[in-house]
Amino acid sequence: MAASAVQAARDLRVVLGRLRRRLRETWDPEGLTPSQTSALSRLQRGGPASTSDLAAAERVRPQSMAYTLAGLDERGLIRRDPDPDDGRRLLVSLTDAGLAFLDDKRRTGEEWLAGCLHADYTEEERRRILDALALLERLTP
Repeated sequence: MAASAVQAARDLRVVLGRLRRRLRETWDPEGLTPSQTSALSRLQRGGPASTSDLAAAERVRPQSMAYTLAGLDERGLIRRDPDPDDGRRLLVSLTDAGLAFLDDKRRTGEEWLAGCLHADYTEEERRRILDALALLERLTP
């Protein structure tokens, strides 16, 4: 394996980790856990799901997902409704408050990031960042 690939992998992991933490601080000062944030995002993208389906998608135990969802439920960000195809199951979905929370917090994070990119980078540097992002998209088809 090329040394440049190994170095790029290391540097990218570190930078993305720092950026992710900073964005999380910016858009969620109340402190949702990464697991809670991920579950909310998954529900927004994929729609209603059972606890076990969410656990499988997030690669965690159903008990861990139940704990994650309990915290979101306490904040009024999710609701549980009977599955129309199987009355024994409950489907978890976002409440209006959950959707508003995600929209507001994402917008806050994007505004912070756009402000940083505007203030700290030239137009040419921003174009280079966009080019690099287009290349990085190939990592997540």
